[in-house]
Amino acid sequence: MNSIPKKGCLYIVPTPIGNLSDMTVRAKNVMEECDFVAAEDTRVSGKLLMLLGIKKPLVSYHEHNKAYAGKKICDRILSGQVCAIVTDAGTPAISDPGTELVSLCAEKNINVIALPGACAAITALSGSGLPSRRFCFEGFLPDNKNERIEYLSSAKDEVRTLIYYIAPHDLEKTVTELYEYFGDRKCVLAKELTKLNERYLYTTLGKLPEQLKKAEPSFKKGEFVLVLEGSSAKNDNDWADISVEEHLLRYIKLGVKKMDACKLVAKERGISKASVYKIATEMKELDYKK
Repeated sequence: MNSIPKKGCLYIVPTPIGNLSDMTVRAKNVMEECDFVAAEDTRVSGKLLMLLGIKKPLVSYHEHNKAYAGKKICDRILSGQVCAIVTDAGTPAISDPGTELVSLCAEKNINVIALPGACAAITALSGSGLPSRRFCFEGFLPDNKNERIEYLSSAKDEVRTLIYYIAPHDLEKTVTELYEYFGDRKCVLAKELTKLNERYLYTTLGKLPEQLKKAEPSFKKGEFVLVLEGSSAKNDNDWADISVEEHLLRYIKLGVKKMDACKLVAKERGISKASVYKIATEMKELDYKK
């Protein structure tokens, strides 16, 4: 039975995050019946289509061509064609440029239909045992140093469960930074979800950096999802028991410039930047910091 409209629309089609069997029957039907597939990487999606026994035209849609490609895709849909957008793994428009295509379709009154399916964030959350009634999906931390510091400073008081995607090359740095900013909390590190080497590590932010240092090199390969306990009374205002000097040094050790550290400390303690800067200028440890 034909499961998609005869006229133009965009289907958001989740693909497996590891196990091919996680492709739903409905998702496969849409891929079989659509006119073309918009893919983050046509090589990856081409292999998936081959495994499913499906032959469809593929067009490239990713972060670097989304402005141009998005317009072309919408023009084809407006002409009456049906497009299925896929990402390399999981649900499109979740921490990937598919969001912009959906938004563009909405602007042009194009019908958008989202299918349920594989999503690493939700899979990790359900297996974490941490509170799931309220949670925040945070995706990847910013690569830009200043943006990263600003994010970590603002997110550390979030009371909801937090979910992060972490690339293997950034794993140890990220968990160390989260511990420095957020303090010790329960967390679950999910590795290679639905794949052969799938594993859940139930631990705390305080223990995790050392556990990673001692882990076999093979453990630190693959894709990771970190599910982190939200802030609680024991985590809030962890600076209350330390001096302004110690508070400043905490940021300096993370690579924050002296002026930026002064601003962060002043904001967190509710005191003037001038008073913090006065203390900073008297600290020998900060003499070389600008």
